[in-house]
Amino acid sequence: MADGTRVDEDLLRAWPLPALGSDKDERGRLVVVAGSRETPGAGLLSVEGAFRVGAGKVQLATVESRAGLLAAASPELMVTGLAEDDNGSISPREADRVVDVVGSGVVLLGPGFSDTDAAEALVESVAPRLGQTVVLDALATAYVTGRHDDVAALDASVVLTVNPGELACCLEVEDDEVEDDLVSAAVRLADRTGAVVLCGGEVKVVVAGGDVWRVEAGNPGLGTAGSGDVQAGIAAGLLARGAEPAQAAVWAAYLHATAGDRLAERVGPVGYLARELPGELPRLLAGLAG
Repeated sequence: MADGTRVDEDLLRAWPLPALGSDKDERGRLVVVAGSRETPGAGLLSVEGAFRVGAGKVQLATVESRAGLLAAASPELMVTGLAEDDNGSISPREADRVVDVVGSGVVLLGPGFSDTDAAEALVESVAPRLGQTVVLDALATAYVTGRHDDVAALDASVVLTVNPGELACCLEVEDDEVEDDLVSAAVRLADRTGAVVLCGGEVKVVVAGGDVWRVEAGNPGLGTAGSGDVQAGIAAGLLARGAEPAQAAVWAAYLHATAGDRLAERVGPVGYLARELPGELPRLLAGLAG
């Protein structure tokens, strides 16, 4: 199978993002459902990624015990606290409230989820009731395993942001099978679910319908805690400001990888932090607009 189209600056300049509106309402609304008692910062990483690529209004829904701390840490945010289960995860019983909070905005589910069963139960109760664009990240993609037809039948447009191990879980295959041919695995999942698939790795792959793109930027330093949360937030933020799912995934993969390269040039190939990635995004966007 062909490796797909290589993503570079020329491709992105020929595929420009929607123009930004003049106020926050015109730049879209995003709800990030993220975090647990032990991983509260994941939502903030996603939120900053979204803000830095131009999302106008972002709301974070997270566990009640950490909501106040996160609201104080990011004054730009509206933060909603949700009941948590005994393990400190967002309780699946909060599904009705999540649907109400999301409303008609773009939603990102999954950053910082720490319990697979709770994540699967929450997404199973929420996703079929949404009609807009949904990004499922990390453990939220547990909902996809064994439910390819259900995902394809959702009213919502779906973007899956996964690493190779999560892609293997979604397909119910061994990790080695995905590592041997990442493109074929991503194509298979996209075909079965109708979703846009963004999968990281040494080379990032984006698949939408019959189209495949690859991003060859990036470096080992991106393999750090929280990095994927930033990437998911970038994709969701671009969706909120009006990008189509495939465009948002391709741009997000490139921006995330190239932000890592910019940091590696200054501080070395490893040792930079995920929370430093969003600060690179405005300059990257400005350069691609030129």
